[in-house]
Amino acid sequence: MKWFNFLGLVAVSFWVYIPAVQATEHHSGHGAGMSGGGGAGASQCQKARLERFNPPHLAKVAPGSDFSFYAFNIDNPGQLSATVKKEPVELTAEYKEPYFLVKGKLPAHLTHTAARIDIKAAAKSAHCEEEKGWLLIIE
Repeated sequence: MKWFNFLGLVAVSFWVYIPAVQATEHHSGHGAGMSGGGGAGASQCQKARLERFNPPHLAKVAPGSDFSFYAFNIDNPGQLSATVKKEPVELTAEYKEPYFLVKGKLPAHLTHTAARIDIKAAAKSAHCEEEKGWLLIIE
C-alpha cells in the first residue's frame, strides 16, 4: 500500500512540474532579465538627480536673489526648466564633471511672499522625467 501511495505522489509531482517547466521555457525571452525582451535595454533610463539646492529650503532671501542646484544624469542643460510661482525662470548651467551647476534668479517683483522653485528635468520617456523643488521666503 505504501508503494502505491509513493507512485501516486510521484505521478502528481510530474503532472505539476512538467507544465511549469514548459511555461518557463516558453516565456524565457520575455522576462526582465538582462538577455530578455524587457531588460536593461532601451526601455530603461537613469532619472536626473537634482540636489544641493542653494539657498536651502525655507531660507529667507531678498527679491531677485540668485539660486543654484546640481543636476546629475542629464545630457545637456536644455533638458532643465524652472518656474517660480508658475513663472518661467531663465537658467544657466556650467558642466563640472560629473554634474551641471545650474543657476537662476528669483523674479525681482516677488516680495514679502513664499515662493517655490520648481525644477523639471525632461526626458524622452515620461517615466524618466524628474521634478523637484524647494520653498524660499522672499522678504
